[in-house]
Amino acid sequence: MATIDYFFFTVSPFAYLAGTRLEEIAARHAADIVYKPVDVGALFARTGGTPLAERPPARRAYRLQELRRQSAKAGLPLNEAPAHFPTNPAPSSYAIIAAQAAGGGDIGALVHGVLRACWAEERDIAEDAVIRDCLAGAGFDPALADRGLLAGAETYARNLEEAVDRGVFGSPFYVVGDELFWGQDRLDDLDAHLAARG
Repeated sequence: MATIDYFFFTVSPFAYLAGTRLEEIAARHAADIVYKPVDVGALFARTGGTPLAERPPARRAYRLQELRRQSAKAGLPLNEAPAHFPTNPAPSSYAIIAAQAAGGGDIGALVHGVLRACWAEERDIAEDAVIRDCLAGAGFDPALADRGLLAGAETYARNLEEAVDRGVFGSPFYVVGDELFWGQDRLDDLDAHLAARG
């Protein structure tokens, strides 16, 4: 059985625009998904990425065009400049890590719920009430937002080191063994790769 290591930022619009396609692909190929939230700023600093505010105007303008196109293509509503972006991704990342460890809910739904809260619902995913609502909506105990913070922080740091070691430099990023797929627009390639593995 294949394992997809899914590295992502909880503030990534392109991770949001993946929708639930990753989970659908994994189900089709009986693959496991390991969700690995990563600190966007720290990953960019380690891998040569440029923070959005520091990108040249042409690149920022192109990003907005891509967001509009990809939103229409995916059929997902998206606010190109949400009220709570940027925001601190750590609290939502810790909650996802805690939920994955605890089990009992739908982790894919939780991840998508957090991303949707930021990019389509104008909610601040750094706020405890928003995180609790996302947890509950995906079938998890909302109190996970308060538990395992130290373990969440340690796992978050380990995810960063693993991402750097494995060649990850953006979000969303899907890794199967040594095969790397960057971007929600590479999900078809991931699907084909898993199909070829049998």
